[in-house]
Amino acid sequence: MSILSITFHTIENRVEEWDQYLENDLVQMVENLMDVDKYILSEVDSSMIREGKNTNLFLMFDNDALREQFIINELQNISEHIVSKFGNEVMIFDTCLNPKKL
Repeated sequence: MSILSITFHTIENRVEEWDQYLENDLVQMVENLMDVDKYILSEVDSSMIREGKNTNLFLMFDNDALREQFIINELQNISEHIVSKFGNEVMIFDTCLNPKKL
């Protein structure tokens, strides 16, 4: 199993628009991904973040090669959609997780 965590940080004055985009567009894009076995989409609660909102997309793949292909192709595509709509008001952070024990 190979895991990718993608965090989207939205500035405070775009949160309402981000929530609509999340429900109407991002969920649909994720549902259409072929190589993703499972995913979890969640809001992030953190005492460290007091401005804006963080949303996390946790994607699980069968192997590292599928995750790498996703990063090269699909993440680029998703990022371009978000940048075209929100510019730099939604920041995207991707993190590869390599499980040691399941």
